[in-house]
Amino acid sequence: MTHTARIAVIGAGAWGTALAMQAARAGADVSLWARNPATMSAGRVMPRLPGFALPPTITVTSELPRQADLILLACPMQHLRATAAMVPACAPLIACCKGIERETGLMPLQVLTGLFPHSVLGVLSGPNFAHEIAAGLPAAAVLASPDRAQARRLADLLTTPAFRLYASDDPTGVQLGGAAKNVVAIAAGAAMGAKLGENARAALMTRGIAELARLSHALGGRPETLSGLAGVGDLLLTCTGQASRNYRLGLAIGQGTPAPQAAQALEGVAEGMATAPALYQLAQRHDVSTPVIATVTGLLAGTIDMAEASRRLLARPVGHEFA
Repeated sequence: MTHTARIAVIGAGAWGTALAMQAARAGADVSLWARNPATMSAGRVMPRLPGFALPPTITVTSELPRQADLILLACPMQHLRATAAMVPACAPLIACCKGIERETGLMPLQVLTGLFPHSVLGVLSGPNFAHEIAAGLPAAAVLASPDRAQARRLADLLTTPAFRLYASDDPTGVQLGGAAKNVVAIAAGAAMGAKLGENARAALMTRGIAELARLSHALGGRPETLSGLAGVGDLLLTCTGQASRNYRLGLAIGQGTPAPQAAQALEGVAEGMATAPALYQLAQRHDVSTPVIATVTGLLAGTIDMAEASRRLLARPVGHEFA
């Protein structure tokens, strides 16, 4: 008799709810952990993802899982440590957030390794908007773990014909791609908000990938990862899609709204706000040049304005493209 996978999703925001719906489509029995399950409407709709009713195979609960085949941690990066610390290590844990921990400079898998040194761990990343995953539209992503065979086994639990989940054994490259794309998206949005044009946005995106490649190499990531879904794929989506909170944040900043007010007007968290300074500090520690990340960090902190940001980003000395 075939075993029905039990998948626990921790976090009932838009992304967690969408992942729960995808897990249900893959045939799993799903529990969706919410701090307050009563926020679910009578029509089984979660408030952070309106318009999508949960199927009956998803149980919304405030009870943490005691038995599962897979646990998906779908909380904002800055809450990953506190959230994960509550979860029993009863199954492989997958971080489904993108960014760098502000206080420590650690990536998601590094945070989880410190908490669960003996558990099977991984990270899920890729060019995915929650509302499209919830709608069952075609998409692809990457599940990365140090052991590729283990990554493939876990990815199979979530894969369906419309959601292609690839396996990777380069979690460093996958995590850096997911973190940096939010920062570059702020830069791309700012360029469009300031009416610098499509050419400027394309240039910023390309130079952002070059920065990411340098940093990934310094940390032991592989260059081919950055040309895939977790690198170029995610960056393209986040820097051009109006559903991207980080892009919309940059757009508002480029139009003259101070960063704190722009962030406050968003529905949900723009992870690039916390990731930019953490990523910049990480780059400095490894002596890696990251002018796009540095400029976004200054914009967010209010230490430079948009005019100065444009000067720094678009009037840089011209050298060899791949230097």
